[in-house]
Amino acid sequence: MGDLESPRVERTIATRDTDKFGQALCAFANDLADSRLPGVLFVGVDDAGQPSGLTVTDQLLQNLAAIASDGNLLPPPVVSVEKRILSGGEVAVVEVQPSHDTPVRYKGIVWVRRGPQRGRANPEEERRLSEKRASHLGRPWDSRPCPEATLEDLALELFALDYRRAAVAPEVISENDRPLEHQLAALRFFDFGKSRPTNAGVLLFGTDPEFFFPGAYVQFVRYAGRDRAAEVAADRRLSGDLGQILRALGQLADELAGGRPEYVDHFREVTAYDFPPRALRELLVNAIIHRNYESSSTPIQIDHFEDRLEILNPGGLHPDLSRELFPRGTAYRNPVLAEAARVLGYANRFGRGIEVAQAEIKKNGSPSAEFFPADNHFLVTIWKRP
Repeated sequence: MGDLESPRVERTIATRDTDKFGQALCAFANDLADSRLPGVLFVGVDDAGQPSGLTVTDQLLQNLAAIASDGNLLPPPVVSVEKRILSGGEVAVVEVQPSHDTPVRYKGIVWVRRGPQRGRANPEEERRLSEKRASHLGRPWDSRPCPEATLEDLALELFALDYRRAAVAPEVISENDRPLEHQLAALRFFDFGKSRPTNAGVLLFGTDPEFFFPGAYVQFVRYAGRDRAAEVAADRRLSGDLGQILRALGQLADELAGGRPEYVDHFREVTAYDFPPRALRELLVNAIIHRNYESSSTPIQIDHFEDRLEILNPGGLHPDLSRELFPRGTAYRNPVLAEAARVLGYANRFGRGIEVAQAEIKKNGSPSAEFFPADNHFLVTIWKRP
């Protein structure tokens, strides 16, 4: 704290400058110098390296921790926040681990540290960060190259006209004269080493994603009863690129909601639902993000019975998340797809989908959703409001 600012250290007396904090965390996560060591933001420390007299509150610590999960820092790095007594004063210490999934962006802009200074990355620095990501082994499945795919298998206008505008700050796009492969790689949709689109790129922008991943669709079945022995009343297949599937799932959630006015007193009515639509959206998006695309050709299955909905997802819990930690912990099998869901507006924050769904279900007066993780699948049961 008392040393000079460096590529790994930043100090500030500000306590409410969220954008400044977000840019600092982004720059540390990108680790342009490739130190492979954490960066530290000291909040409540002056330029001389001394405590400023700040009183560190729980709210301040929560606000700092939320920067890594509010959806503006993508992909979210590993961040720890704590209160420390240093040099006789209270200090909020934010430690940021270098990301293996660079470049990291804050509000669509890549930030880096050049010595003690923080600034926007130039195209050459973004290229270095993309190549640094490619050098890491054990990358998640969705950021690996798809061996059979080429750029010709992508609907590139989906990326250029829709996704890029939502993911990258307008001023960066206006300055951007890099080849399309470099732009795709910066967002983890193209692999320079293999000169191939990544699996996430094919799922999001592929003209025919199911050609490469046969189970990349959703099957919906409505039964005229309470089990699968009942007659099939309706069925639907939701397919296409991931954006199309997410839009179709949103429409399906609205159809299944079954909203109706309910009497409260002489002057009030509230809308009650068979299944709260926001809860359905959260759980359906979770299914898309967390399913196993790598070794399963089984689609996501949504079964609608008279008394409940069941969402059956290929793939159990991510290995980093034990059954004991679920649902309090968060781990992503497909972090690039998780980021894409946030960019496309289908997820607001990371790690809160189940919490939000249960809150909506409780507010609706419905029984709590039930979760049944197994080794090779994940079942969610949502009960119809009595």
